[in-house]
Amino acid sequence: MADGNASSRYVKLRKEQAPVEEDITPGELNQPIDVPQLNVRKCHECMQVLPETYEPPSDENWTTGIFGCAEDPESCRTGLFCPCVLFGRNIEAVREEIPWTQPCVCHAVCVEGGMALAAVTALFSGYIDPQTTVVICEGLFFAWWMCGIYSGLFRQELQKKYHLKNAPCDHCMVHCCLHWCALCQEHREMKNHLSDTEASSSTTMDPPPVQEMNTEERRDASSSSSSSPSSAKSQHNDLEMVPL
Repeated sequence: MADGNASSRYVKLRKEQAPVEEDITPGELNQPIDVPQLNVRKCHECMQVLPETYEPPSDENWTTGIFGCAEDPESCRTGLFCPCVLFGRNIEAVREEIPWTQPCVCHAVCVEGGMALAAVTALFSGYIDPQTTVVICEGLFFAWWMCGIYSGLFRQELQKKYHLKNAPCDHCMVHCCLHWCALCQEHREMKNHLSDTEASSSTTMDPPPVQEMNTEERRDASSSSSSSPSSAKSQHNDLEMVPL
């Protein structure tokens, strides 16, 4: 036993003598740490680390051609009379955080508005100065190519999502030359992939076969149930008491 009067080996430090200058709040040491080296993409098959510049190979063909608008009459009518609505729906399907109304309004102002301005310029070409007409046409031509590049970027996202090829040419060039056909093709592609996903996720389960008992089986079951109490009683009656 150690002597009770002996001095303790532990010394209580005051706050100013503590080695830690700042107070540690509860749970401060349990915070997650973000390690950039661990946030890497890996191959789903071999689990090897992929480089940052890696892009999935685009080796899949489109389910429908660029001129297959008649295969989906509904999207064909919408793309012909209201291409802005079809464009907004396509953007919303690719990017769920963007509502379809925003790209719809932008498309209506830039594309449909530009077409209306071109029609008015051609109608009143005799009353407008030729140089002004040339400037308006050049502005509309430049705006059309900008809209084609903008809509082509979303087509590129769709191609990366489903690993599609550049068909029939570059995504921006497709929208610049065949804008309405490209909108209908993109809508059909997403619709076909959505139907394939639903078909693969749904499973069909057959109900178990209905079991029925015929008359003879019912009689045997009733007879066995009626005979079971009597057999139990007979077994109980056969017991004998043996004195120890």
